[in-house]
Amino acid sequence: MSSYEFFNVASDRGIATVTMNRPPLNVLDNPMMGEFNTLLESLGSDESVAAIVIRAQGKAFSAGVDVSDHTADKVGDMIRLFHGIFRKLAATDALTIAAVKGAALGGGCELATFCDIVLASDRAKFGQPEVQVGVFPPVAACVLPLQIGIKKAVEMTALGATVGAAEAHRIGLVNEVYPLDVFDASVDQYLGSIAKLSRPVVRMAKKATMLTAKAQILSHLEQAEKLYLDDLMKLADAHEGIAAFMEKREAAWKQA
Repeated sequence: MSSYEFFNVASDRGIATVTMNRPPLNVLDNPMMGEFNTLLESLGSDESVAAIVIRAQGKAFSAGVDVSDHTADKVGDMIRLFHGIFRKLAATDALTIAAVKGAALGGGCELATFCDIVLASDRAKFGQPEVQVGVFPPVAACVLPLQIGIKKAVEMTALGATVGAAEAHRIGLVNEVYPLDVFDASVDQYLGSIAKLSRPVVRMAKKATMLTAKAQILSHLEQAEKLYLDDLMKLADAHEGIAAFMEKREAAWKQA
């Protein structure tokens, strides 16, 4: 596989593993997201790949998108690059699998939960704290209602709720939870079971299962993206929240 600055990419028996390599928190900034789009473009169109697995170096799966890329001069590029990742994940017929050992927060939670399958350690946690800095998570707003129901989705997107691995499993946000000390071996065993299957059949079964949901998610994402850029970014509180976070102070909400 080609080498990348922010990712390690390897392939074995039809399983492509993409490991985020910006420890300790794997914060996604615009250059890293640009590289992510490039590698997903290549992997997503490879019909020999049965599954794309996203893993991470460091203590967190990902703490999300760099807050400094939410400022008025960067937010357009940020949304284009960040949402490009999800459009490419949605476009592939390969299974997409997130292996979440630590925290998946903000854009990191969106990245994990957008995947078809989420494997979590018992120390993992999932949360959408964007509202605390005056914004909302468009991707989570699209996928969480389908996965965990409207009521729990609203708690996560509008109130910034965080859930541990056990609760995430109970509500259907993750597929499997493994003890941390055997997490990597358990994930490898799960992937081994996929490697034994027919790759084209796996891809076709995923495609058939996602036909309706895929169209719904992409349509919803387009609307949520427009709401974010055209309406949210006109609010004083959105810019105040980002500024307060970067300046390490309490936000002084203007309620406007």
